[in-house]
Parts: sequence; structure tokens; C-alpha cells
Amino acid sequence: MSMTQQAAPAVETPPASGPQQTDGRTAQRPLALKLLARPEVGVFLGAVAVYVFFLAAAPPVREASAMANILYQSSTIGLMALPVALLMIGGEFDLSAGVAVITSALTASMVSYQLTMNVWVGVIAALVVSLAVGAFNGWMLVKTGLPSFLVTLGTFLILQGVNLAVTKLVTGNVATDNISDMDGFDQAKAIFASTFQVGGVTIKITVVYWLVFAALATWVLLRTKYGNWIFAVGGNQHSARAVGVPVTFTKISLFMLVGLGAWFVGMHNLFSFSTVQSGEGVGQELIYIAAAVIGGCLLTGGYGSAIGPVFGAFMFGMVNQGIVYAGWNPDWFKAFLGVMLLGATLINLWVRRTATRR
Repeated sequence: MSMTQQAAPAVETPPASGPQQTDGRTAQRPLALKLLARPEVGVFLGAVAVYVFFLAAAPPVREASAMANILYQSSTIGLMALPVALLMIGGEFDLSAGVAVITSALTASMVSYQLTMNVWVGVIAALVVSLAVGAFNGWMLVKTGLPSFLVTLGTFLILQGVNLAVTKLVTGNVATDNISDMDGFDQAKAIFASTFQVGGVTIKITVVYWLVFAALATWVLLRTKYGNWIFAVGGNQHSARAVGVPVTFTKISLFMLVGLGAWFVGMHNLFSFSTVQSGEGVGQELIYIAAAVIGGCLLTGGYGSAIGPVFGAFMFGMVNQGIVYAGWNPDWFKAFLGVMLLGATLINLWVRRTATRR
């Protein structure tokens, strides 16, 4: 028998008395700390606190119809906050997201009306434009190495000017023409802006899309290779590239996802109101980014979730409508949001430090 086949005699070691000694790497962390380590836990607690506060301060909030309105307001923010959050996890952010929504709606409206075509032609044209804007942002970022702040700030200013100038040039007004009587409008409205009844309460279809897209985004982040790429490029893109992650593709595709979200929300706005004001959208990008930050996404990238921005958007919708139902001066809305943003950020910081403390 060769030496490699010989087995050493077994030596029995008496069991150690007392508790097992483990180091920090092998110690089992309590379940509470594991939960606190999740990026969405802090904002969930904050959302519950805001909800309870307005339940007490604004009795109309307790009605089902009021909650339907709150969920609708939340969904219009949440639909854009989701791709913005994915982009932030990937280490970038987009200041043009707000005006890009209006660019999409303006494109669909003017292409349909001015060319006297089926509205679906305008919808497809708007999709192409929105994806092109996102691709341009991503391409400029990876080719020039400029910070996404500068790239998307430039895009923001360009789109803001183009929205106003082109709309005035084409329609002679600051708003588009009404397209409610055009071919295909009813079918498009049924997809992008329809409603349905649940227990006698009218629910907007955007609420369903919001929750479905959040579930899809969560699956992508946690269960797909692309989700791993997003976290990798957000954590350290140079290390990610060294291990074979397609950094260029990931960055550009994330900006295009923001463009896709802008197209979807733009179509909802258009088919809800049949016309679009060209000067709208300015400032909304900060709301989307704030919802993602409140939801646990870091501005430095590499950390976050898709569930957190859902609660972040809900907090915004809750405050927006809760102030109205409470009968307060709506001028306080932005001040309330600022306090909420700082408070939620501090809570998230405390939660993360508590979760990582041994």
C-alpha cells in the first residue's frame, strides 16, 4: 500500500467544555441585525411613522378613496424612482430624468397631432427618443469620463430648452394640442392611464405597474447576472472591469432604463390629460433621486435595493396628499420633504451602523 493510501490513526479529542469560541467572521449575527442590514428597513420604519402621523393628523386619510389617491401620487413618483435607484446603485445619477418625462410626452403628442397619424406612431417615436437620450447620457459618461452630474446637467438644460422652443415653434403655444379624438387614443389610454374598481374605490393602473415593476427590479438585482453587474460597477468599476464585468454596457443600459421609465411616465401623463405643458418636469428629478436616497440607495453607489424606493415614493405621496387632507398650507410641502429627506438619511445611517456593529 502506498503512503498516500495510508490513513493516520484517529485521535479522539475531548469536547471542549463551555461555549464555543468564534471570531467575528464566523459568529452568527442576530436576526434583528440581519434585518437592519437590509437597505429598505430604515425607510420602511419611516414610512410607517409618516403614515401613522397623518392617520392622526388628517382623518380623511383613513378613507379608502384617500388612500387610493395617495397610492396614485406615490406610483407616479415610484415608477421613475425605480430606474433612478438602479442607476444610483450602479454609481451614477441622472439630473435630466424630470424633463425627460416631458420630452417623451411632447414627442408623442406632436408627432401624432402635427403629422395627423395614429397616436401609436407618436408613442413609438417617443420611445425611440427616450432611449436615445438615455443612451447619449451613458455614452457621454463612459467616453469622456466626466461625472454623471455634469453630463446629465447638460442634458437637463438642453431638454428644458428644446421642450419649450420646439413646442412654441410647432404649436405656437407652450402646450400641445388635445389629441383625445385621434385614432388609437382610447387603446393607448387603456394601457397607460386606465382605472379599475376595487370595492367601489377607483384605482389607477399606474399603481399596479409600480408594484409589478418593483418586483421585477428586485428579481433582477438579486437573482440575475445583470444585477450582480450593477452592484459591481457601483462598488468599484475598475475592479469590476478587471473580473470581466461589461462596465460600458452596464452603465449605458442603466441610463437607457431611466429613459424607458421617462417614456412610460410621459405616456401616462399624456393619455391622462390629452395635452402636455412644455415647461413642466423641472425639479422632479430631485424628487426621484430623493425617493431613491430615502429608500436606502447611496449616492456613492454599490448599495441599495428596489424595495426601498417603493417606500420612499410612498412617503412622498403620503406627505403630498396628507398635507392637503390635513388642511395645511401646501407651501410647506417642500420644507416637509427636506426635513423628511434629512431625517430618513440619518435614520438609514444609524440603521446601517447598528447593523454592521459587532
